[in-house]
Amino acid sequence: MSVITPKDCFHQPQVADLRLIACPGAEELTNLIDKHLVRWASEAGYQTDSFIIESACPRFQSGDAKGLVKESVRGDDIFIVVDPGNYSVTYKLFNYENHLSPDDHFANLKRLIQAVAGKAHRVSVIMPSLYGGRQHRRVSRESLDCAVALQELQAMGVKNIITFDAHDPRLMNAVPLMSFDNAMPTYQVLKNLLKKNPEISFDKDKFIVVSPDEGAMSRNMYFSSVLGCNLGMFYKRRDYTRVVNGRNPIVAHEYLGDSVEGKTVFVADDIIASGESMLEVATNLKERGAKRIIANATFPLFTSGLEKFDKAVADGILDYVTGTNLTYRMPELLTRDWYVDVDVSKYAAYFVVALNHDMSVSSIIDPIKKIEALLASRK
Repeated sequence: MSVITPKDCFHQPQVADLRLIACPGAEELTNLIDKHLVRWASEAGYQTDSFIIESACPRFQSGDAKGLVKESVRGDDIFIVVDPGNYSVTYKLFNYENHLSPDDHFANLKRLIQAVAGKAHRVSVIMPSLYGGRQHRRVSRESLDCAVALQELQAMGVKNIITFDAHDPRLMNAVPLMSFDNAMPTYQVLKNLLKKNPEISFDKDKFIVVSPDEGAMSRNMYFSSVLGCNLGMFYKRRDYTRVVNGRNPIVAHEYLGDSVEGKTVFVADDIIASGESMLEVATNLKERGAKRIIANATFPLFTSGLEKFDKAVADGILDYVTGTNLTYRMPELLTRDWYVDVDVSKYAAYFVVALNHDMSVSSIIDPIKKIEALLASRK
């Protein structure tokens, strides 16, 4: 299957006029997506300054809020971008400064959907980090937050969900009649990693991919498959007699796989939260003789700060951490030399323009040809 180009899309009939709406906290990513769309439209002979519609979610003094879209959207193909993990957005409540939680971001998304409902031709949602995505299965008497949220969006008339590196892609089974695309920024990560350090070799005698746990195996299997290198994994031995911070604490990380001695080790996960598990894995690999360790997380949250990672880099345990701009990154993180920031806005913009022209996104989801070209250029 040939790769879709934006010019191909803009030469096809549109579903309807394309418009973007940014939920509070998602302005950075929306603006980057918009710049790509404006440039591609210009190359196809369609001139516009921006596809973004001005919107807001103002709050009353009581803390109640509403969604407000400040332009007409009648008959438009609307794409709403939301970042449920952006904790930097604040509001005042009884003189207290509150930070928006994922629940608040999801509520703002629903408010903006209500504001355009019945007027827009179609509504799609770009939610790179799935709301409630870590609560992806029921073990006992538990809620299924993400599944219920997806069903709620479907009931509100949302036609497409675009997400990235879902914690468990099987959540799409909760909404089998709604279009659900889960994209992996594999090519973008590899491209930016090589830009950071062109000396990295993907030869299987020098490079190995290691999954930090059994839950991350699928994304690490993909990396190892496209790079043609070996795959190892850790499994987390847990203490099921105790619950700490809502989870059974990890007793030890046990390694299964080929020797990592003298090799560059690439460890991919969807999220770095506190980062303790990733650092434990890196320490274990270093003790096994790994030459260089690269951690990759699509959503670099660093909920406990950066000090532990600064120390790990200084101690030679960790070399790089790659992360994307699909969620909010603390400003201090972007100043760290060990951090590789991966821009995925162009990838997201491909989805927007393809869906807006009712074209297949199969070649976008599987960028194997781009990865092959990247590897071939190094040879």
